[in-house]
Amino acid sequence: MGENVSPWNRGIVDEFRASGGNVGGNFSGAPLLLLHTIGARSGKERVNPLMYQDLGSPVAVFATRGGAPTDPDWYHNLVAHPGVSAEIGTQTRRFRARTATGAERDRIWTKQKRDYPGFARYEAQTGRVIPVVILEPR
Repeated sequence: MGENVSPWNRGIVDEFRASGGNVGGNFSGAPLLLLHTIGARSGKERVNPLMYQDLGSPVAVFATRGGAPTDPDWYHNLVAHPGVSAEIGTQTRRFRARTATGAERDRIWTKQKRDYPGFARYEAQTGRVIPVVILEPR
């Protein structure tokens, strides 16, 4: 594949693909997808494992960057190129990404923090509003 995966994420990506979307360790039992974006500057495909929230047909992902003060690179990539794909389980689906705002963002983010308290810790660590990204099927 012509994708770029950081060394940090390579083991997670490999385990995800070998197990049909199930990953152990810190992600054991969590809904995980592999987000494929196009680099905003490089134009190269990038792959990042992310927890997601199933919204029915769309899904939401969260640009936490582990509570870092800046948004993750994958977020900048999908803002520049909102046509993305994601591996969910054994299927690859195409999406159009958009950033949730207002009540929609608040509802999804509150549920994510309630279901996975680590996300509340990320929020407490950073001074920025963590983007909630809706991936809508296309």
